[in-house]
Amino acid sequence: MIVNDPAALAEVTALVDAYEAALMGNDVEALDGAFWNSPHTVRLGVAENLWSFDEIAAFRVGRAGGSPPRTRMRTQITTFGADFAVANVEFRRDDTGKIGRQSQTWIRTEDGWKVASAHVSLMQGGADQRLASNDEKR
Repeated sequence: MIVNDPAALAEVTALVDAYEAALMGNDVEALDGAFWNSPHTVRLGVAENLWSFDEIAAFRVGRAGGSPPRTRMRTQITTFGADFAVANVEFRRDDTGKIGRQSQTWIRTEDGWKVASAHVSLMQGGADQRLASNDEKR
């Protein structure tokens, strides 16, 4: 298995960038097009758990105004072979300054690369478990 095959990495990088543009533009058609149309597709969000493509699509239609504006701070994409990739994004919400994380599992399907699983969360202030465990050891 080749990790970060240049061709696969370039394809997924372009798709992650296009997804971000669609997210910030609230382009629901493009966002839906990025996800695998399957009952096995999962998206766990900041305030919602969506357990199929149909639930994800219904959520996007029902969300007024789309995603809050954000600035990407870091993106890391790793491909495994030619048909599987993981993308991780760290972002800052423009309105609150809160730091968030997004992960996506991309698979190559008959219809091209699609997100099969996604997760979005916000960091909780003061909840760094490394500090708590260090304090407990003292």
